Amino acid sequence: MDAFELRQATPADAAAIRELTRAAYAKWVPPSGREPKPMTVDYDAAVLIHRFDLLWLEGELVALIETVDEGDVLLVENVAVAPGRQGLGLGTRMLALSAELAGSQGKKRVRLYTNQLWAENIRLYLKLGYVIDREEDVRPGLVRVHMSKALA
Repeated sequence: MDAFELRQATPADAAAIRELTRAAYAKWVPPSGREPKPMTVDYDAAVLIHRFDLLWLEGELVALIETVDEGDVLLVENVAVAPGRQGLGLGTRMLALSAELAGSQGKKRVRLYTNQLWAENIRLYLKLGYVIDREEDVRPGLVRVHMSKALA
């Protein structure tokens, strides 16, 4: 994977972040019945207050992870992979990066949440060592699954 470039986002990356996120989450619109939260975020603002790490290949943004410092825990707010690049381990690579960041910041856990309908995501997170902490009924048709992973 030497051809990949990993770097932190700047405000100039907001449009690319928005485009990748909308494309990556588009497959979840039919089962969810609406656009998932990451598709509706104001990334011009978010890039100023959250950390975004971007994975580029030959000038194309292929994956990203958005993290939020929550004190003792690092929250993964968004992990997205370009549709044509899904299934290649890029999301797993970005999640590993979040654990590295959390560890380097002295945090004990990484947490994330996902829609209960997105079973393939839940299976992946469980495979990567995350555990289900709780489920939250947000509104009719949306159960949010909160998961976390202890860091060694």
